[in-house]
Order: sequence, then C-alpha cells, then structure tokens
Amino acid sequence: MEYEVVNTQISPEGRLEVLSKAEVSKLLDTSHGGLYTLFRNCSLAVLNCGSDVDDGKELLERYKSFDLSIIQRERGIKLNVMNAPGVAFVDGKMIKGIHDHLFAVLRDVIYVNDEIHDNPQFDLSTSDGITDAVFHVLRNANVLHPMINPQLVVCWGGHSISHEEYDYTKKVGYQLGLRHLDICTGCGPGAMKGPMKGATIGHSKQRIHGGRYIGISEPGIIAAEAPNPIVNDLVIMPDIEKRLEAFVRAGHGIVVFPGGAGTAEEILYILGILLHPDNAAIPFPLIFTGPEKSADYFRQIDQFIGDTLGSAAQQRYKIMVDDPVGVAQEMLAGIKQVREFRKEKGDAYYFNWLLKIDAEFQHPFTPTHDAMRGLALHKNQPSHLLAANLRRAFSGIVAGNVKDEGIRTIERHGRFEIRGDAAIMASMDALLASFVEQHRMKLPGKKYIPCYKIIQ
Repeated sequence: MEYEVVNTQISPEGRLEVLSKAEVSKLLDTSHGGLYTLFRNCSLAVLNCGSDVDDGKELLERYKSFDLSIIQRERGIKLNVMNAPGVAFVDGKMIKGIHDHLFAVLRDVIYVNDEIHDNPQFDLSTSDGITDAVFHVLRNANVLHPMINPQLVVCWGGHSISHEEYDYTKKVGYQLGLRHLDICTGCGPGAMKGPMKGATIGHSKQRIHGGRYIGISEPGIIAAEAPNPIVNDLVIMPDIEKRLEAFVRAGHGIVVFPGGAGTAEEILYILGILLHPDNAAIPFPLIFTGPEKSADYFRQIDQFIGDTLGSAAQQRYKIMVDDPVGVAQEMLAGIKQVREFRKEKGDAYYFNWLLKIDAEFQHPFTPTHDAMRGLALHKNQPSHLLAANLRRAFSGIVAGNVKDEGIRTIERHGRFEIRGDAAIMASMDALLASFVEQHRMKLPGKKYIPCYKIIQ
C-alpha cells in the first residue's frame, strides 16, 4: 500500500537554532553509539500523529524511506525532512504543533545524551541520582513552573478505548479545565487525548490563555502513542521508568480512565509507591473513573488489586463511575490538601521531592524472556515490592504488544512466560483476558495475538 509522504525543510524556534558541530555529528552518526536512529525513530513517531498505527515495528516498516538530516548554516540550523507521513501536513505545510514536537524530540535526545548519560554528576545507579536526572530533564523542557499553585492533573488510560469512554474523558477534562486545572497525559490518542480536548474548552470559557497540556513519553512507546497536537509541552524521557517517575513527581493528582496493559502498569506503579511505609502520610489524590458502561472494568481492576496487593492498596484510590463533575470536585479538593501538606513541609509545589520511590521502581527493566520468567510474583514479600514486580510483568506485555524491539523479540523467541503463585496468576489471567475481550490491547479492527502465556 502506498502512503502519502512529504518532503520539507523546517527551522527551530529558540535556543535550538544553534547546535554545535559535535551535537550534529552525534545526531547523524548511524553507528551503534550514535543518536541518529533514536532521533529518527522518535521523529517519525511524532510525524505519524493521528494515524491508525499502534505498532512500533509496523510504523518503521511502513515508512522505511523516511529520513532527516541537519543542515548547518551560519545563522543556525534547519531540518531537512524526507518522505515524512502526509498526516503531519496541511496543504503541504507541517502542522505547527507537530513542528514543535519534532524539535522537542531533538532537544530531549541531545540533552539526555550530553547532560545526563555523559555527565558524571548523575549517578544513575542510585535512587537519588535517578530522581535528580528526572528533575533536570523536566526543568530543561521548561515543564517545572515554580511560581504557581499545584494544579496539574495527570490523566492515565488506554489508547484503544470505545467512543463512549473517549467522550467521557473529554467531559472530565472539561470539568477539570473549568476549575483552572491543567492536564498531563502520556500524550497519545484515546484517554490521553480526550482530557486535553475537554480542558481546552473549559479553559477557553474561563478565559485562561496559558492552559498547560503536558505530554510525557519515551522512545519505546512513542511510536504506538504518537503525541496529539494539543500537547503544548512535550517531554521525551529516556525510558518508561523515568517517564512514570516524571508523572508522579510533577503531577498533583491522578485520574485513571479505562485502558489495557499499559494502564494496569501505571496503576501498579502508583500504588506500589503509595504503599511504601514512608509515603503513608503523603496526600496524593487518585481516582479511577469512566462511564457507566465501564463499571465492570473497574470492578475487575479493583478485584485484581485486592487479590494481589490487598485492602491497604484499595484504600488509596476512589472509584467514581459516570460523574465528571464529582471527579473534578474531588480532584480539586485533593489538590488543595496536597498544597497545604507541601506548604507545611516546605516541599516544592512543582516537583514532589518528599515522595519515596523505591529503587525497584526506578531501574530500567528490559523484558527479555529470562527476565519475564524470573519475576518474583508471590506474596512472600512486602506489598510495594510485589507491585513493582507486577508492574514489570505488565510492562513486558506492553513491550510485546506495541514496541518495535519487544515485537521482534516475540517473533524470534515466542511468547513471554509469566510464572507465579497460582492465585496471583489466576487473577492476572482473568484481567488480561478481559482486556483482550474488550479490545483494549490493540486499536479496533486489529486482531490481537497474545505475546504472553500465564503459567501457574
């Protein structure tokens, strides 16, 4: 099948107009240690916004001829973009939001490589070093605003949701926007796009001209969840663990909409953190919500959490069905508690330094077959560590579903084997089966072939 492609040259705005020769060389280096492949793949994902692809491998194969190069000039740089997806253009001109996202990719790829990975100041083997790195990436992207009260709501949920669920995410976003709250999501389609669309209307009605729609992604997932153009602050974190930490450090509360394995991973991540004894007194509003049609979905999520992490985990969130106004009111009240707590403790409003995040949630997990087979999925450990291992299991499933390298790993070696206590595996198997049945693993119209098998 032929897909429309466009060639163009574009210029950055701001300080990216000037790159050093060394930075350009790294970006164009196609060797193993270079940045070119990373920059190209993330750029292609950004340009593919609005398409029907949620498969990193399929995207790369669809646009094999896509390429880009940096043209150095005395007065700055230009990007020469060749065979880019036509969906990124209107009448031959690149959509402004996508233009900005493309240079956000360039900014973050260069910064992480030069200032984080190649900088002895950051010890990424330690928990504090990882948190410091997350802070610096967000600060470099101008996401951390110190002079405003807490008002950033993180919205999680699936890219493959029903029309009714999508409309509901817009209603919740609208109510949040009316209450002067900003939105942060994984920046892709579905439950990541809907709250932003709703909030733009709420902000417009309140004559809010500086509404913030922050999207946080990472190289492995961005192809499956291309940033929607409403995002006005895009950040590409180095990996999924730093992406998740960025959400909970920068956000002041979380709303979870229906989703699949990726949403389950996010839920397990935040619950694992909130279950740590050091975080028992830290307020962090967490709401699960969806339309009436999604009530069974949340009952099953709640059952899985009870089966695996116990009642203490169930006490850390509220389930609110078919109530956009109530969700927004509850979130606003929760964020007021966050403000008072941080004011009392002297913690920053724009970055949650006091939150204890165990190293088990921070170090990158590579989902190889051996690593997935060896996960400690049993109750003979603290509940927050069980949550960390369950999070890794779902992260591996996400990789096998949509990430280029994960898909190729499954093609080479077969499905991941996930082993553990019989009761935990039975509950996990039932949850995953419901995701498949409800078409939450892939976009509608695509047949889902499981990348895993549960072994009790």
